[in-house]
Amino acid sequence: MNIIITALMGMESLIGDELRVLGFPPQAISVQNAMVVLDAGANPASACARINLWTRCGERVLLELGQSPAADFDALFDATRMMPWEDWIANGQVFVVDGYSRGSILFGISACQSILKKAIVDRLTAVRGQVSGGRLLEDPARGTVQIRFSIVHDVVSYMVDTSGAGLHKRGYRPLRNVAPIRESLAAALTLLSHWDFSSEAFLDPFCGSGTIPIEAALIACRIAPGLHRTFSGESWHVVGQAAFDAAREEARDLEISRPDSGLMLFGSDIDPEMVALSAENARRAGVGGKIRFYADDAVASGLDRARLDSITGSVRRLIVCNPPYGERLLDPEKAREIEIGIGAACLPGGHLRDDLRLTVISSDEGFEQTVGARADKRRKLYNGMIKCTMYHYFRHMNRRMSVSA
Repeated sequence: MNIIITALMGMESLIGDELRVLGFPPQAISVQNAMVVLDAGANPASACARINLWTRCGERVLLELGQSPAADFDALFDATRMMPWEDWIANGQVFVVDGYSRGSILFGISACQSILKKAIVDRLTAVRGQVSGGRLLEDPARGTVQIRFSIVHDVVSYMVDTSGAGLHKRGYRPLRNVAPIRESLAAALTLLSHWDFSSEAFLDPFCGSGTIPIEAALIACRIAPGLHRTFSGESWHVVGQAAFDAAREEARDLEISRPDSGLMLFGSDIDPEMVALSAENARRAGVGGKIRFYADDAVASGLDRARLDSITGSVRRLIVCNPPYGERLLDPEKAREIEIGIGAACLPGGHLRDDLRLTVISSDEGFEQTVGARADKRRKLYNGMIKCTMYHYFRHMNRRMSVSA
């Protein structure tokens, strides 16, 4: 069986790295557009549970049940009915069907859903000795099997979602701020910035609900991001509770116990209410003592070198931030003022300050022009449906750009 980990564009290679760290052989991992496919080997239940708990950048973990050509509705019905659904849907379990089609003759999603559901019901009633086309008794208390399908170039793939809620929903953050960054994207920014947490202070000066520093703390302490949430695979007998219990026990054994004073992690925001919310979210995530949150105006004076020396107790810093930008929160002019402030504070005269490295994610395609410096690395990423670019500055040399009026 294959396991498919879905991802936002730009995150796929990070998921491949995660799977290798978990011990899956490189030859079993295929990195593709918006997904990573893993040959699960002899124990797909254990693999599903471990990946659900550990992937920081994935969105869902799907167990693939099979594939078949599907050039028309009759072929789709027949192929679906041939699948041994009785092995995957227990008596009384609820099942739902959802999916998508791309580059195929069959493109009406609601019609495809209806055909699949009809074929599955027909198969199950026949196998269980009921009248063909009859109704199945469903008991929500027995759990729900979330069947996903994809029809790509006239080939249908059948999958079951073992995650439930999207994996970026770690469970520590109530949606109380206006424009949150996804937890999976926050983790990706930290991983791509290569934070040296043994000697480098970490700061998000626009921390909002605290997601970026919280994800950094989880990474530094090797805490599985899904440790404290539930998954739909727990109530599905093909994966089951035992596999998740074993994965959680393994995850707890792998945690690194770092003293609160052992990490230099900071988050600031201009809004004291957001600072309080960040601290609450960090506590809920189990890293409350690892991060210092404080109120400050980053653009006015919060990025001053002497000020940061005093606050962080370090002369080396990594700044990772998701400043407000026009499409996400503020009007474009206000967002541009913040970008100008970042450039003036961190990239004066087109030079990166020698006391820091800088990672900024923004949807503004003119970001480099506004801050007056070319990034050393860029990467296209998505904050939900918003296309953004990660700008990473780490070389301390002249990269001055002309800034248009």
